[in-house]
Amino acid sequence: MKTTIFLTKEEEKEVVEAIQQAEKDTSGEIRVHLEKTTAIDPMERAIAVFFELEMNKTKDANGVLIYVATQDNKFAICGDKGINEVVPSDFWESTKQIMISHFKNKNFKQGLIDGILKAGTELKKYFPHQDDDVDELSNEISKG
Repeated sequence: MKTTIFLTKEEEKEVVEAIQQAEKDTSGEIRVHLEKTTAIDPMERAIAVFFELEMNKTKDANGVLIYVATQDNKFAICGDKGINEVVPSDFWESTKQIMISHFKNKNFKQGLIDGILKAGTELKKYFPHQDDDVDELSNEISKG
């Protein structure tokens, strides 16, 4: 399943650069996963992909997945247990709203970039960057 219509190669590169920028301020790990469609609830699929990508194996359990079903026009943000244990239940709401405002205008690249940067800013409050921090997960966009 190809998702190249959703983002061009250049736009994908800009999204990866946003992940790198966001992770400079936090020990959190952010990934983006794109696939055309999902037969189940987007959050359920995001959680399944989270484990498929082994994002649950970070040292501080602070991985974040932004999952997008491109043809379905649905997305979800899921964080690992280390994040969910310390943040309020509506923690991702402001990030989602930023993304939705861009997605409604078919500006998918900017929606992802702004969502990633907002997620990084929010994560910084709970998981600031450490001097010994290593990039535990790939910054590349995964596709299903």
